[in-house]
Amino acid sequence: MSLPRVNSRTPLHQYSKLHDSDLSRSLSMSLPPQFAHVLAAFHPRKPKQRTTFIALIILVCLSSYIFIANSASFSPTMAIRRSDSAAAEQLAMALETIQNSRLAGVSGNKHGQKSSHHRKMSLKLDKAQELAAVSSFLASLPQNVIPPSVDPSIPIDPSLVLDFDTRGPRARDEVRAMVEDVWLRNPVFLWSKVYSPASREIKSILADLYLRPAPTIIDVDVRDDSDVLIPMLARLTSYSDLPVLLIGGKPIDTSVDNIRALHKSGELQKMITEAGSLINGSKKKKNRK
Repeated sequence: MSLPRVNSRTPLHQYSKLHDSDLSRSLSMSLPPQFAHVLAAFHPRKPKQRTTFIALIILVCLSSYIFIANSASFSPTMAIRRSDSAAAEQLAMALETIQNSRLAGVSGNKHGQKSSHHRKMSLKLDKAQELAAVSSFLASLPQNVIPPSVDPSIPIDPSLVLDFDTRGPRARDEVRAMVEDVWLRNPVFLWSKVYSPASREIKSILADLYLRPAPTIIDVDVRDDSDVLIPMLARLTSYSDLPVLLIGGKPIDTSVDNIRALHKSGELQKMITEAGSLINGSKKKKNRK
């Protein structure tokens, strides 16, 4: 037996006259066997609400049936298998990516390409370059100091005393230019002590030469960074005590007897002239005035 067809134009009173038993029988035939007894036991009391409750019961039964069917087809074992399969695929993709990156690196090295790590290696200074860098740094501005955290027994970090990028591709060329410039500007450089008889005598000898440019003199013992600077200069010049006289960037024996002998023989004046300083240059300039 089939129910009468109902559409949007069917009068409401005609729809409500459907026989209860016929409707219930048709619904019970369309539902699965396990839900038939639910409909048979249900008997609404109010005729107006009968259709609504029957529709709700059908919806609940169908939803429950679909949920149970899906649950039966999806087992924990299948879930584990699916998760294992996804993890295996991710692991395979990661291994492939690592392999490709290694191959790319090998290919780049074969073509002479250097990695960014090698292109950005920190600059290392030898003793002569380090001495020039420290001398230039401290002579350029009175307020420049060597940080107290610096270990004077090992080479200083070039970035602390150089005003250019020490990791750049032109860093070595910049260092060579810096070494030439500092000794051109400071051909006579004296690392001195204020409270030292030897320092005072060397200062007096240099003053009598009227050098131009004038000798650069730094009194180390009155500086804030003296505890770092004194042992650093001893390592760089191989002289354990001050004063240390640099002519053209090269340290010479600054014992009082040796400086006196060099001055008396004229050898000291010759060395100073060859380094680029003019003897009696400042005296002539004063006389012109």
